[in-house]
Amino acid sequence: MEILRLVLLFLHVLGFAALLGGLVVQARDADKRVNPAMRDGVGTAFVTGLLLVGVLEAGDEAVDHAKIAVKFTIALVLLVLVMANIRKPQIPQGLWLGLLLLTVLNIGVAIFWSPAHAA
Repeated sequence: MEILRLVLLFLHVLGFAALLGGLVVQARDADKRVNPAMRDGVGTAFVTGLLLVGVLEAGDEAVDHAKIAVKFTIALVLLVLVMANIRKPQIPQGLWLGLLLLTVLNIGVAIFWSPAHAA
């Protein structure tokens, strides 16, 4: 079960890396758009996140449901915004910035709200 958890965690991190990379690569572009890296990254991160929760719930350790709820909500908003704008030739600067901030926020929640780092 631990190997499955680690593989899912690895894929989850890669998903968010792809989403973040797809956003950052457009930082200097005047016209922003939803690119394949963002689409695939947010989908991968969302699905693997759900699977990770399932694996954690099946284990013996306590699960922080508040953290999961926050991460799920942010990830769901990201997924909906990315998928709703996938066919548009460009997205507004404010939406691009919002996607970037939500992505960084979700990564921050994962890192700073973690019982794994507790002493």
